[in-house]
Amino acid sequence: MTLAIETRLAGIADRPATAHPRRLRLASFNIQTGISTSSYRDMITGSWRHVWPSRKRLPNLNRIAQVIRPFDIVGLQEVDGGGLRSHRIVQTQYLAEHGGFPHWHNQINRRIGDIALHSNGLLSRIKPHEVADYKLPGLPGRGAVVARFGRHVEDSLHVCVVHLALSQRARLRQLQFVGEILRGLPHAVVMGDFNCEPDSPEIRLLTRTARLGDPAGNLHTWPSWQPSRMIDHILVSPSLQVEHAQVLHFPCSDHLPIALDVMLPDGLTLAAWDAPPAASAD
Repeated sequence: MTLAIETRLAGIADRPATAHPRRLRLASFNIQTGISTSSYRDMITGSWRHVWPSRKRLPNLNRIAQVIRPFDIVGLQEVDGGGLRSHRIVQTQYLAEHGGFPHWHNQINRRIGDIALHSNGLLSRIKPHEVADYKLPGLPGRGAVVARFGRHVEDSLHVCVVHLALSQRARLRQLQFVGEILRGLPHAVVMGDFNCEPDSPEIRLLTRTARLGDPAGNLHTWPSWQPSRMIDHILVSPSLQVEHAQVLHFPCSDHLPIALDVMLPDGLTLAAWDAPPAASAD
């Protein structure tokens, strides 16, 4: 299902409005709805924050906004879409406005009454030509966002944001589904919380189906206070030359953010960065 793109002009763009990007800075971050976690004990004693509002959530979102600000396209997982626990704040929109991203899209995958709206988010400095939301196979509550940057499918950049299930059986079905969406596309990126390691059968299935590589190797992202597992990934097509892959050591969630710099191939030209809002005349 193709949806309208939610767009907000916010902050000051980091690049000139006339610039057409040749290098993109990509990042993916499971923000745990703005909950700061620094130990396994925190996960237990602070579990109430998944349901009830916390005064610490907003300052943590402000820190996250500063960390992601240098990037061009950011995929977010475990975002709240405006539930009571987050003081009715649509966190994707909030991070867009405070991180200086002109374009954002929020995908609600699971509602728990008015308390929680579990979501994926996409932030971008470049205007997508189309954004589509998909429900992933398996139990309800998992989704994928696919954004197309470019007018024509065959010479566009496609960016997919996912948050996969906990069970391997479900993940295999989900990545088979994502692989079929991206099959044959020459320039694709899949980013998100995969809940599995780089050498897992499900990731190998996706890389075969959609011809993607995992340039980050074995950089650990979870748990953030003592990383020992690589369950967050950014997979890219061979046409995208990776210049730098890193995990950002910023433990404000139970996950660490992962980032890549990629060079676009000749012939792939994206829209220019949007101009920042005009200054008020008052």
